[in-house]
Amino acid sequence: MNRRPGLSARLKLTLSYAGFLLLGGGLLLAVVWVFVLRWLRTDDPRSLQQQYGVVVITGFTRSDALPGLVPAVATSLAFLLVFGLLGGWLLAGRMLAPLTRIADAARMASNGSLSHRIRLPGRSDEFRELADVFDTMLEQLQSHVAEQQRFAANASHELRTPLAISQ
Repeated sequence: MNRRPGLSARLKLTLSYAGFLLLGGGLLLAVVWVFVLRWLRTDDPRSLQQQYGVVVITGFTRSDALPGLVPAVATSLAFLLVFGLLGGWLLAGRMLAPLTRIADAARMASNGSLSHRIRLPGRSDEFRELADVFDTMLEQLQSHVAEQQRFAANASHELRTPLAISQ
């Protein structure tokens, strides 16, 4: 069966983990950005004194904050992207490891080895349930194949006996 190659489940999970991490981090940084811009309203410290009745000791203004904030936000987003991709790749690999064992067992069964069992360790989850069902299926197939072989051997013996008597 020929199918077009697609993205692996591991890559899809990695990209989705990184995307969600980047989205969450981007939203958090946007909130910080808006908060900073809201509280640094003006470039003139005297207007803050008039508006709020406070004495401004430092001349830190919006134009002072933006040159430092933009690279910090960009660096943070780049870090989140790299962290999301690496962490997502490792996490997806760990999550999909049982699926690899199940696929290997299915490959062995398709080559005629019905004696192999997965016996997936760990807690009960979807992969463990699939492995247990697959093991049960292999046991039943092995039992049916053995029964069929016994029947064929008995039938062969029964067919040979009358031939031997008649000769």
